[in-house]
Amino acid sequence: MGKPVVVVADPLALEALAELDGYDVRSCDGRDPQALHRALADADALLIRSGTRVDAEALAAAPRLRVVARAGVGLDNVDVQAATAAGVLVANAPLSNVLSVAELTVGLIIAAARRIVPAGASLRAGRWERSRFQGRELAGSTAGIVGLGHVGGLVAPRLAAFGMRLLAHDPYVTRGRAEELGVRLVGLDELMAESDVVTVHVPKTPQTTALIGEPELRLARPSLILVNTARGGIVDENALAVALKEERIAGAALDVYAVEPAVGNALLSFPSVVATPHLGAGTREAQERAGREAARAVRLALVGDPVPGAVNAEAVKRRSAGEE
Repeated sequence: MGKPVVVVADPLALEALAELDGYDVRSCDGRDPQALHRALADADALLIRSGTRVDAEALAAAPRLRVVARAGVGLDNVDVQAATAAGVLVANAPLSNVLSVAELTVGLIIAAARRIVPAGASLRAGRWERSRFQGRELAGSTAGIVGLGHVGGLVAPRLAAFGMRLLAHDPYVTRGRAEELGVRLVGLDELMAESDVVTVHVPKTPQTTALIGEPELRLARPSLILVNTARGGIVDENALAVALKEERIAGAALDVYAVEPAVGNALLSFPSVVATPHLGAGTREAQERAGREAARAVRLALVGDPVPGAVNAEAVKRRSAGEE
């Protein structure tokens, strides 16, 4: 019997590929559905990032496939329900980029508060406008953290180090955990009304889509800087544009958008918006961790061991046992 076939459909760090020593590793361009389907014909495992879409059609082209591993956190590009129905395990690397996202969040907050981006653009254009770009200190102001999970839990102590008062909204976090982080748990309305910075760190679900919209932004202080490094769509972009246009809030810092690539997004026209092209996981260290975690998930799945990053392990197990 030959070596198990692992198809790598998106570029991965060399350190991640080293984890696959002993397997028949093949590469393809996962952005090309036809090339992907051909490569999956005899594949036992599929390694992807964000460029490859694993839908029902792709799964139908992979009769031997046992595991799909995403070198990253989000699974927007994987039809988990279809994979479960096909008996295919789906795994991600849930903790690979949390530190990188937390650090970018803090960087965006500082950039927005000190107006770093427009000041730099002005200087490059040949102007010396010190008085025009007066910023503000973070010390003594209030930060509201929406979601106190892996990323929010890292953001909290970093903002506390600036001398900020911390509020958080997260119905799934205990008061004991909040106290450990020096955070006071409050309702979303209270957080929006009392915060000078609101930073979003929740997954995108039907319950969190447009979680921060017109009603919430109406509660905001004029000093508010709204930061989203989680997922596009959690903040209602139309409502945010209106709030910025009417100058009801001070600004926003965005790394994620409802539609990506976000070239041409109306929010980019506001000088009070700091914008980056979904760079949260864009560090060498995060990419290496994500690749290694995904490759390890493949190795574990192919030998039948439990996979820590699996998102549908129980469903696949029940289906294999004939319970579904």
